[in-house]
Amino acid sequence: MVEAADLGDLEVELRANTDVYMQQFSVPFAYPVYFTQNMFATDNEVFRQALCRLESNRLHCFVSFIDEGVANALPKLVDDITAYVLAHAESIKLAAPPEIISGGEGVKNDPDLVARLQKQMLDLGIDRHSFVVAIGGGAFLDMIGYVAATTHRGLRMIRVPTTVLAQNDSGVGVKTGVNAWGSKNLLGSFAPPFAVINDCAYLATLNERDRRAGMAEAVKVALIRDGGFFAALEANADALAAFDPTAVNHLIRRCAELHMHQIACGGDPFEAGSARPLDYGHWAAHKLESITDHAVRHGEAVAIGLALDTRYSVSKGLLAAGNEERVCALLEKLGFELWHPALELRNADNSLTILAGLREFREHLGGELTITLLTGIGTGHEVNEMDEAAILDSLAWLKNRASRR
Repeated sequence: MVEAADLGDLEVELRANTDVYMQQFSVPFAYPVYFTQNMFATDNEVFRQALCRLESNRLHCFVSFIDEGVANALPKLVDDITAYVLAHAESIKLAAPPEIISGGEGVKNDPDLVARLQKQMLDLGIDRHSFVVAIGGGAFLDMIGYVAATTHRGLRMIRVPTTVLAQNDSGVGVKTGVNAWGSKNLLGSFAPPFAVINDCAYLATLNERDRRAGMAEAVKVALIRDGGFFAALEANADALAAFDPTAVNHLIRRCAELHMHQIACGGDPFEAGSARPLDYGHWAAHKLESITDHAVRHGEAVAIGLALDTRYSVSKGLLAAGNEERVCALLEKLGFELWHPALELRNADNSLTILAGLREFREHLGGELTITLLTGIGTGHEVNEMDEAAILDSLAWLKNRASRR
């Protein structure tokens, strides 16, 4: 290679038979995450501010979609949105009446729905200066986010997470996706939202099981990033198990902060590498969800995955003995069951079905297998192989522990 020619910001490498132009640029991403209550009360400025934060001197058009479960729990929500828009008609307007769509994981399995909504964006004239507002749980936000990200190569998305899990984890992140051909989140994109609005009033619409399920992600991020937060969860476990609003709101805020910090400062916001520390405990969790046909909620599966990988960390000498009991005790105090019969399901070749989760976890990203384990409460550690015998021993330990309870 001869000496490179300097053309300002464009570097050219001259080779014997090839010219290589190295294109390089960076694009900053920034979006606010608001915490509020009763966002569609006409005197609450948060929603209007979210839409108008970059361009305050024009009318902002948006289309909104509501998770059916949320709409059923809040029958006045559509009227509240309409009244809010009328009260702020000088700066925001609806392109169409709010539309109610079924939520839950099933909504990510309907390609016809995705195509219909993409066409609807075209018919309504929704462009890159308009907004798509999604109000619902994590799976619902994933699907609507995918529609927004793939229409006109990216529409402005306002996420309004309505579950503990979405408010403290997936809703503040940068992923969208739908399931396809039996693979979870096979189709999707990394698409940072324009804004996120966490409204604590929506948490009152949740049943007990769904409120609890979202807490597993807080335990996860505490385990890999903040031992002090883990200790606070232990100290407040009774209040959290009783869904005390102050305790739950603190859990959501701190978990969201840690999640956002990992994305911004972890060095790989769009997961170009093989490591996924925010997926600690998830290799088994994703497979458990799948083999139970999602009868086990995501957060419930994550709790089991956390317990399994914490015990595995101890068995491999990475984590001091006794910490696995500490983690399990917290999860159980929050109300999680840490064993499920599906963990013993076997394939035709008599191999444990759950172990396929390791292969699928790697295949989702490609590259080498990278699993986050623990070297301390609050300290994650990446490994590139898993000992099957130690996994089986850890599963047996979990089952034995559950049988004693």
